[in-house]
Amino acid sequence: MNSITASFRYARTQQLADALTNARHYTLDLFDCFAQAGLDVARNVPQLSIVNPPLWELGHTAWFAEWFVLREALSSHPADAQSGSLLSKGDDWFDSNTVPHRSRWNLDLPSTGGVKTYCHEVLDRVLDKLSREPNTDAALYPYRLALAHEDMHGEAYLYTLQTLGLQAPPHLMQGEPTPVAPGEIGFPGGTIQLGCGPEANGFLFDNEKMAHAVRVEPFRMDGSLVTNAQYRDFVADGGYDNRQFWSDAGAAWLMRQERSAPRYWQREGGDWITVRFGRPATLAPHEPVRHVCLYEAQAYCAWANRRLPTEAEWEYAAMYGHPALRWGQLWEWTASPFEPYPGFVPDRYREYSQPWFGTHQVLRGASFATPSRFGSARFRNFFKPERDDIFSGFRTCAWK
Repeated sequence: MNSITASFRYARTQQLADALTNARHYTLDLFDCFAQAGLDVARNVPQLSIVNPPLWELGHTAWFAEWFVLREALSSHPADAQSGSLLSKGDDWFDSNTVPHRSRWNLDLPSTGGVKTYCHEVLDRVLDKLSREPNTDAALYPYRLALAHEDMHGEAYLYTLQTLGLQAPPHLMQGEPTPVAPGEIGFPGGTIQLGCGPEANGFLFDNEKMAHAVRVEPFRMDGSLVTNAQYRDFVADGGYDNRQFWSDAGAAWLMRQERSAPRYWQREGGDWITVRFGRPATLAPHEPVRHVCLYEAQAYCAWANRRLPTEAEWEYAAMYGHPALRWGQLWEWTASPFEPYPGFVPDRYREYSQPWFGTHQVLRGASFATPSRFGSARFRNFFKPERDDIFSGFRTCAWK
């Protein structure tokens, strides 16, 4: 991917209209993957903490755009919308702030056809309203927010398809092309600016503000992600059985999982295969290892006498570093807990960042499932350390 700025952040009226249309059609295509598998898309989905009922998630993405664009909500607080929903019970069904995760399987949702009609109606009204907006960052903010939100839920749909063992669109079922590994790259370090100030153009998430200087010491980092072959050596050397490689939190997680390899690896004879969207696949040795949690990445680093990069090091390398550095195949775990930058203030989508500070870990980059318009070297993704259902991998740094 290697784009420094995400195109949706700077897109103007017509570009945004095209992107919003593309995102909605893609969401609907992914939703149909569940229906094609014969699932009751409202209820017949396991009640796992890492998934939503697909019908609820579809309605939620449309509701979010209606809330911030059509209803001109001043924030995500339930009282801050300027008008009512197009659906009589839209807020009762689809507001993630007021509808607990565990209750989403028991809602009396509209039919699949009804939710799809709602999606089309919201999009048509959003595009009509957008056509009359001035090309200013302030006016386009809610549209860019709605687009980013839908892109993230599109990738979450793909996580869910993988978790449930269902087929994805054909172009996502295959392995990813693996670039030539550039080996370890040295970076001289220096003072960089993390975050952006109020003078920045385009769209920013609240956790990307405010700008502050960070000193990065010289470091050496892998030019590519840790591969299946490298990680297989860790497994073969008893990496999952040797307590010395695991942190206390990692060891506790491992004991609960009773695992001896990454989540989707399976033994076949004397070798390993993986399961990709419900189908067995060859464990390609030079592909990045996929679906590993933070604890697994940390344990590998301990075994290899390496470490994870900090998010400042990762951003320095991606934005100012070696041209051979490649990123965008998988989200990459960093050594940095998800914390606010100095001067943090929540934006309109109040629950996006603040509730997760201190409990989540920063991932940087993008994955093969991330729309190219979304990829940015500054974007801070964040998940709980135990999450291994996401399209995540990692690269390592040398100890000084």
